[in-house]
Amino acid sequence: MITVTTTQALAEFCDRARAHPYVTVDTEFLRERTYYAKLCLVQLAVPGDAEEDAVLVDPLAGDLSLDPLYDLFRDESVVKVFHAARQDLEIFSVEGNVIPTPLFDTQVAAMVAGFGEQVGYETLVRRIARASLDKTSRFTDWSRRPLTDAQKTYALADVTHLRDIYEYLAADLEKSGRYGWVQEELGVLTDPATYRVVPEDAWKRLKTRTNSGRFLAIARELARFRETFAQERNIPRSRVIKDDALLELASTKPRNLGDLGRTRLLLREARKGDIADGILAAVEAGLAVDPEDYPAPDRSREKLNVNPALADLLRVLLKAKSEAAGVAQKLIATASDLDEIAAGERDVAALRGWRAKVFGNDALRLCEGKLALTAQGNQVTVIEL
Repeated sequence: MITVTTTQALAEFCDRARAHPYVTVDTEFLRERTYYAKLCLVQLAVPGDAEEDAVLVDPLAGDLSLDPLYDLFRDESVVKVFHAARQDLEIFSVEGNVIPTPLFDTQVAAMVAGFGEQVGYETLVRRIARASLDKTSRFTDWSRRPLTDAQKTYALADVTHLRDIYEYLAADLEKSGRYGWVQEELGVLTDPATYRVVPEDAWKRLKTRTNSGRFLAIARELARFRETFAQERNIPRSRVIKDDALLELASTKPRNLGDLGRTRLLLREARKGDIADGILAAVEAGLAVDPEDYPAPDRSREKLNVNPALADLLRVLLKAKSEAAGVAQKLIATASDLDEIAAGERDVAALRGWRAKVFGNDALRLCEGKLALTAQGNQVTVIEL
């Protein structure tokens, strides 16, 4: 097993990788104690069976720069293959300001190719590569050095088997004419905005049912403070203020340290010092917001006039179309998509692109009374009217 610990060795591997049509990529990282993921290992493999065709790259080695890897990520002649790429891409977007392109995600591809909902890597290894994985090193501390042989073997398996999986899925998708479907799905993953967290918008992730503008204004300022504080100090946002404590603070509106001390859900270390000062300043800023500038919750779904019977029929149609096409239901349409269609909305993802061919066009015809559904046993049949 080859471990790359210098920039020169990484550059040499990346130069060799450019002679191949693709490179498989995976990472090991830690995130329990930090806001941003701490990259601990990068695994790379190119087609072939030689030892040098798969390497471990140690970003914790003091003499190593990942710039050669980032240059390879920008090389559009080499496909970068990941499985469930989102967290890996976030790391590279934050650390290197780069999104690998062109990208292929075998989890997305497997959903298009009929392997079910969000199929795991281990399942694909078993079903496609006809191999098994030793998962005993899955939850080890990847920041500790030296790495054990078991850790190295586990890590390499995440890119060596991925070669067989990619080649199988790519061939299958080319044969079925669905390769473009996967590329269409990867638009969100390849958009840098996906990995950009704006403190001003952090409040939108909070789960609250209130309509109170003042409450939301305070919650917005608290969430903004929490996100900024966590980013600047690289600590998890839950170490600053947990969600339930933030919502409690937005309700109780503490004005001084005495009020803050009576908050039930606030962490002890947040009752004094910089965090306490930030909380009180955020509450004050929220209280000072003009009512005209109160944030408004997204109530668009509450305004939907959903026809429940039609929504149920759409669910049946989706199941039938999913099974006929061999594509995971959740990839075709979400429950929200179906409700929006049943409410008369037409600017819906399930009605565009490849989804329209598989499901959306017939969904519209069902809504217009041009299709009917019949069932016999477990079989649902679509009938033209």
